[in-house]
Amino acid sequence: MRAACTITVRMKSRRLPSKAIAPLQGKPMIEHLIQRLKCAKEPADIIICTSTNPQDDILKNIAQLCGVKCYRGSEDDVLRRLLDAADTEQADFLVSTTGDNPLTDPHYVDKIILKFKETGADYITCLGLPLGAFSYGVNVEALRRVVLSKKEIDTEIWGAYFSESGSFRAVELDVEEDLKRPELRLTVDTEEDLRLMQLVFGSLYRDGDVFELRDVIRLLDSHPDWKEINKHVQQRKAPSLRTAEQNRMNHG
Repeated sequence: MRAACTITVRMKSRRLPSKAIAPLQGKPMIEHLIQRLKCAKEPADIIICTSTNPQDDILKNIAQLCGVKCYRGSEDDVLRRLLDAADTEQADFLVSTTGDNPLTDPHYVDKIILKFKETGADYITCLGLPLGAFSYGVNVEALRRVVLSKKEIDTEIWGAYFSESGSFRAVELDVEEDLKRPELRLTVDTEEDLRLMQLVFGSLYRDGDVFELRDVIRLLDSHPDWKEINKHVQQRKAPSLRTAEQNRMNHG
């Protein structure tokens, strides 16, 4: 069984363009994510999954600089891009991360892969972690079934295909109590999110070292005013499969 960790990322983000290369302690944000994911022991590969748009050339350059792989595919169909990347690298299982989450926890990347080896589940999550620290595991053959049957082209938010359809076995990992903080927002989608991340990295980052998620949680608990910086930001909600089907019928 071959597992890979993918980073879905594009320069053309909706609310904060070019956020993937926003500077954190003198490095592009995505480089911090790559450094963190390299701490995971189970993935055979780390693959930046970006588009063929020339504006994403810089992401290919960063992949080469950091010694990870890069796959370039569809601009809007993230699921197709992930499947093609998996097939290119002959991966059986993917742990999906995104370029706006520089604090993705590598220990749970490993836990997801180990849970797949144990259960053979189609879709594995750890949503009890703070937003921006968790990742998603997906069986490539389950991913293939979705790609071949779906009608949508824009699949940036895709978890519902596996969690709502009833056609796949989904597993939720137990999260350690001191890390079970889903109310914390540690993703980067707005200027406020970036400001908080700059404070976190300014306090904890040391060159060549990767600090732990529990260090971030302790830091924020000791600075409650920091948690207020992006508390008001509304996370984009994943459309339900039922809503997508209704939209097709209304416009069909």
